[in-house]
Amino acid sequence: MPGIAFRSLTADDLDLLVTATLENLNWSAPRFDRDDVWARPEFRHYVEFDSARGDFGVVAQRGPDPVGVGWALFLPTERAGYGHVGDRTPEFSLWVAPRCRGEGLGRAIAERLLRAARDRDIAAVSLSVESGNTRARGLYLSLGFVDVAGRRDDGVMVWTAPGS
Repeated sequence: MPGIAFRSLTADDLDLLVTATLENLNWSAPRFDRDDVWARPEFRHYVEFDSARGDFGVVAQRGPDPVGVGWALFLPTERAGYGHVGDRTPEFSLWVAPRCRGEGLGRAIAERLLRAARDRDIAAVSLSVESGNTRARGLYLSLGFVDVAGRRDDGVMVWTAPGS
């Protein structure tokens, strides 16, 4: 991708994760604000990146500016995310800046994140995609994610590493 550099996500990327989480929550229309991300535990845990727990991610930058991020968090059952399927399966989130959508950047980030999962011997990655977000769902299906039995209405999907 011309002009795009990729790097690992770090704890210093907190503001990026807040922006990404907020925009993911507001994918169809403004519903929440930055205060909601911090005030609501079901949102806040998506910005609590902790590499010591095994969390990992990829940031796409155009020049000095982040224009996309994909991250996977090992959220425990007692603080489960919307796409939680188990403590040993990290939950994946993906965001691309609106001005960069339609360029294949989301796919490039997701492929790097899934490669990182394989490199870490992670057998599966889960996510949740809201009903109606057909563009995101189509991307996830094309990457090999499948609906979790009994959880399709919740939009829960899982990707399983080849050979797992």
